[in-house]
Amino acid sequence: METQLDPMKDDLPLLANTSYMLVKHYVLDLDVDFKGKVIEGSIVLFLETGSQHRKTSSAGKECCQSQFDETCEMRASEPCHIPMINVPTCSSKTEYNDFAISGKEEATADENSNHSNNEQASGISSSKDPCDIENHGNKDFLLVLDCCDLAVLKVEEVDVAAVSGIEKLIRPAKLTGVSQELENLRNQIVHELVTLPADRWKEQLHYSTLCSQAPGCGELVFCTGTWSLEIRKSGIQTPADFPHAIRIWYKTKPEGRSVTWTTDQSGRPCVYTMGSPINNRALFPCQEPPIALSTWQASVRTAAGFVVLMSGENSAEPVQLREGVLSWYYYVSMPMPASTFTVAVGCWQEVKQQSFKQTAAIETNTEFPLPSSQTDFRWHEETCGHMEYPCRFQNPAARLQAVIPYRVFAPWCLMESCEEYLLQLIPQCLSAAYATLGTHPFSRLDVLIVPSNFSSLGMASPHIIFLSQSVLPGGSHLCGTRLCHEIAHAWFGLAIGARDWTEEWISEGFATFLEDIFWARAQQLSHDEIKGQQELKGLLRWRRLRDEVQNSEEELQVLRPKKESTGEFSESGASVVKYGLKAEKIFMQVHYLKGYFLLRSLAKTIGEVSYLASLRKFVVKFHGQLVLSQDFLSMLLEDIPKQKESGLTVESIFQNWLDTSGIPKPLLEEGETWKECQLVQQVSGEVTKWTQTNRRIRKSSKKKMKQDEVVFQQLLPDQLVLLLESLLEEKTLCPRILQCLERTYQLREQDAEVRHRWCELVIKHKYEPGYGDVERFLREDQAMGVYLYGELMVNEDAKQQELARKCFAAAQEHMDASSAKVVAEMLF
Repeated sequence: METQLDPMKDDLPLLANTSYMLVKHYVLDLDVDFKGKVIEGSIVLFLETGSQHRKTSSAGKECCQSQFDETCEMRASEPCHIPMINVPTCSSKTEYNDFAISGKEEATADENSNHSNNEQASGISSSKDPCDIENHGNKDFLLVLDCCDLAVLKVEEVDVAAVSGIEKLIRPAKLTGVSQELENLRNQIVHELVTLPADRWKEQLHYSTLCSQAPGCGELVFCTGTWSLEIRKSGIQTPADFPHAIRIWYKTKPEGRSVTWTTDQSGRPCVYTMGSPINNRALFPCQEPPIALSTWQASVRTAAGFVVLMSGENSAEPVQLREGVLSWYYYVSMPMPASTFTVAVGCWQEVKQQSFKQTAAIETNTEFPLPSSQTDFRWHEETCGHMEYPCRFQNPAARLQAVIPYRVFAPWCLMESCEEYLLQLIPQCLSAAYATLGTHPFSRLDVLIVPSNFSSLGMASPHIIFLSQSVLPGGSHLCGTRLCHEIAHAWFGLAIGARDWTEEWISEGFATFLEDIFWARAQQLSHDEIKGQQELKGLLRWRRLRDEVQNSEEELQVLRPKKESTGEFSESGASVVKYGLKAEKIFMQVHYLKGYFLLRSLAKTIGEVSYLASLRKFVVKFHGQLVLSQDFLSMLLEDIPKQKESGLTVESIFQNWLDTSGIPKPLLEEGETWKECQLVQQVSGEVTKWTQTNRRIRKSSKKKMKQDEVVFQQLLPDQLVLLLESLLEEKTLCPRILQCLERTYQLREQDAEVRHRWCELVIKHKYEPGYGDVERFLREDQAMGVYLYGELMVNEDAKQQELARKCFAAAQEHMDASSAKVVAEMLF
């Protein structure tokens, strides 16, 4: 039986049998229905046999036997969907094209009634597990896909051989022998298509489109489980003989957890992928394991007035299919995990500024000098180490492109806020990233301000970044640092991915470390200013890590929870993401913080210049590939052999940093070096002034405090955060001090990081004039406000608890599932 996991708890199963078959390309053809809150249509999968089959195929048809046993143990027992014998399974090409344009639900229901979840529709009732269905004593091969919260309507083989001109793909020497069997010919066509050389990528896309529109040539048996979709063809016992092009007709469900249906800040409907713990399996059936690198193309139809943004290389322009219906088309030619596919459909408006301003900004901010040790990034002319695709690292023009083309989209009501800072920051941050790491892995960038229910400050996907509205108010600091963080993911997290998702520090730790480097260069700070800001940031992260370690489960604090078995998977390719479904994990920052401190420690030990040179070398060597921690650490230590002599080894780093909970021992031994930082010392002085004034006022009979009694310095945003955190440690602050604090620093106008600490002070000291600020924060800054609910409840104050329940009631309907669950546990 399939493991029955709590969908909001425990480990995330990855059931796709990628060792036997790999999806190489997806073609999605979808309609977005805002009224029904569903996305429906079809997806065509182009497949290749996997490594396990190729290794064991010489052993005969028993090579896949263990896969059947393993899958049968893990799946839920549900009825198979078996085609009716008397129903034609080969539809005409004309019929398919008519449906693709109309996208009508009625057509889907009529054509696929024998595959609905109602068993009576087909007249067949079977509870047989497909693993148990045998053909003359041999079991049929079973293709397992990751799938959840989807209504699968029909699965069919695609007759790619019916595509006119497709024979051009097959070399003449291969036509003899395979032409005798049509099924072998179809699989040979798919093989030739997905293995075309990189310089023929446009031809590959063209034929993929034609093949995806080819007629079906036989329905396939399928079963859906809690976490999977299983497909077989009667009598086919090996992956090599299984159809290599299949079409799946399906619908998402309104409650599906891969996308969220909500309204934007202007009150208009929208839907987007919000970075769900279950990834994209509730958006389309796919192979979730990172090893399943694939390309994709997608056509998405919407009502006029909506804009479709997607992780794609092209800046799509809508095509009108008929009155009131637009079609948007995107594609990628760089193989990526299916989890990185992102889509957002809404009434987004493109934010623009006068062209001469934009040009001036780009020219001004692309003059960062490249590091002297790598003045020319073209030193990496050698062949790339990844599978073949049109790589920008091999493109001379791309290697010199400091600022890639970019666009900004937002709801109408936020356009002015985006133009004020965000639009101007993008070229500065892109140039700083290029000056640090070299070639941008992706050819363009869209930035979208997503709805207020987004549970993070940002999320990076190929060619597109989602940002929370929380980064917009309060100046450029939070907006710039978060933008730098997400841009860093283009290299670490996307172009270079973790082979095992439990090692998310490889993505988040690097992005956190690099955001400081990028942001300092974007601001063009002096050496001393850079050092001061980085020490201040280090102190803030230290305090956050200390608090998180004290208030979280130990098993969630380990960066390599699978230890020696990291990167391993079962014979079929199935595995689990350790603790991937724990609701509270989405709000933890331990992977960001411990990863950051590890990299910071290595940079200090090795020297920043040598360290950044090693990062650039690592990017050149491993872009387009999946890595484990030891890949980076081994290369780094090989580059700097003297570190090995001092006892720094991969094993010692595992032991001290990655395989244990709590604060790493080397970090504890390092000492608080930031105390010597001038920016920190300034804050310490201000804290002293405020605490002394607070004590004096509490002893005094004065009812008011004059603004000029004490002179306070103006502070940077990060200094304000440190100041407020330090004042939170005071047992009591009188109302007059809180009032003066807000007025002195205009806290209501600061960025969300500062306002969050202000809200904590308001709650702790029951400062009722500030309750409106708390309510506003919980309403407008949902990406950061979750734990404020807990603080409102802990005080056991009736007014605060009423405020918490009121805010949750207003936001609950549109909250993502993890946030809503965590908050509900705090409140009830």
